Amino acid sequence: MNKLGIVFGKLLEQLIHRMPKFRMPKSLSRSDMMLQLDSQPLQQRMPQPTKTAVLVIGGAEDKLHGRQILHTFFQRSGGTDARIAIIPSASREPAVIGSRYHDIFEEMGAKAIEVIDIRDREHGSDGDWQAFIEDCTGVFMTGGDQLRLCDLLSDTPIMNCVRQRARSGEVTLAGTSAGAAVMGHHMIAGGGSGESPNQSLVDMTIGLGIIPEVIVDQHFHNRNRMARLLSAVAAYPDKLGIGIDEDTCAMFEGNLFESYGRFSSLQVIGKGTVTIVDPVEMTHTNYAQVSNADPIGIHNLHLHILSQGDRYDLEKRQVIPADRC
Repeated sequence: MNKLGIVFGKLLEQLIHRMPKFRMPKSLSRSDMMLQLDSQPLQQRMPQPTKTAVLVIGGAEDKLHGRQILHTFFQRSGGTDARIAIIPSASREPAVIGSRYHDIFEEMGAKAIEVIDIRDREHGSDGDWQAFIEDCTGVFMTGGDQLRLCDLLSDTPIMNCVRQRARSGEVTLAGTSAGAAVMGHHMIAGGGSGESPNQSLVDMTIGLGIIPEVIVDQHFHNRNRMARLLSAVAAYPDKLGIGIDEDTCAMFEGNLFESYGRFSSLQVIGKGTVTIVDPVEMTHTNYAQVSNADPIGIHNLHLHILSQGDRYDLEKRQVIPADRC
C-alpha cells in the first residue's frame, strides 16, 4: 500500500472513532408510550379546525372601529378572494341594511359582493341569486325579525343551498341578531325578560336548522334573557342552550376528523360572553306538569360563561379555557 493509502486509512479510522455511538432504542412499554404522548402540547394533539365556520353573532357587532367579528367572517370567507352574499331579508329596510354591509365588506377588499334582497318567497328560487350562492365563499344574514326571515327563506332553494354548504364546510356563514336566532331547528321567536323561568316567558317555533342541536338567544345579558333561555331548554332538553351577548360571537367549527355535517366546537370572539346551558345531565323538570305562568323547576343543569378565546367542545361537553386553545 502506498503512503497516500496509509494516510487516508488512518484519517478514516480517526473519523469512525469520533462518530457518536449508535444504540438501538429499548422497546417501549404501553405505559411509556402513553407517557410520551401525554407530554406533547395539547395544541399538537387536538384536531386542527377547518377554515370555514358558522359565526353566530349576538347582535350590535362593531361596524366602525376594530370590527373584530366582521373581520373574522371576512378572513374565513377568503379575505381578498372572498365572494360574499348578504341576505338582509330579516330587516324591514333590507336595501339600507344590505348597502351598509356591502360597503363594509367592499372596504375590507372582498372580490365580489351580492345583496340577495329576498322580499317574497318566489325570490328564494331566483336563478341568478342561486348561482351566486352556489359559488360564493361567505354568506352573511343580517338582523331584524327572525320570523320574517324564516317566513321568506325556509325551504327555498336558496336557503337549502346555504344550509347544505354551511354544514358541509363549503362556505362560511354568519348570522347576527335575528340571523343568529334562526340557526337552530327550534327557534326562540320572542318572549319576555327577567322573571323566573316559565312557559309563558318564551315563544318557540321552527328555525332554519343550520345547527339543529342548539337553541340560540341573542342580545343576551344586555336584555336580561337568561330566564327565557332556561325556559326554552326546559321545553327541549335534548338541545344545547346558547346565549350570546352583543358584539360577541360563538364561532362554530368542524375539524378534519369529524363526520359530515357536524360541528365539533365553538369559540368565543368579541367583547361580551357566551352562556352555555347544557342539560346533558339534567335529572328533573316539572315543565310538563305546571301551568304557563307557574315557575319551572330544572335540576342539575350545567352552566358555563365563556369569554374571548374560550372554546366549548360540543362532543365532549367540556370547556377549553383560552390559555389552552
